[in-house]
Amino acid sequence: MDEKQRMICNLCNLELEPANTNFSYLGHSFRADAPRCPGCGQVFISEELVKGRIAEVEMILEDK
Repeated sequence: MDEKQRMICNLCNLELEPANTNFSYLGHSFRADAPRCPGCGQVFISEELVKGRIAEVEMILEDK
């Protein structure tokens, strides 16, 4: 059972689609791929993204 997990927007009832998303932190912006609702634009931020790319950017910016 290696099915792709579908994520559905609770607001729009549409399937989330991968999208290059802009994030902003401490006045700096960075881009990362994240599932986003094609209807309302709501983004799902996974634990993997938080502990990976976002944590990396946070450490770099806070060390400055």
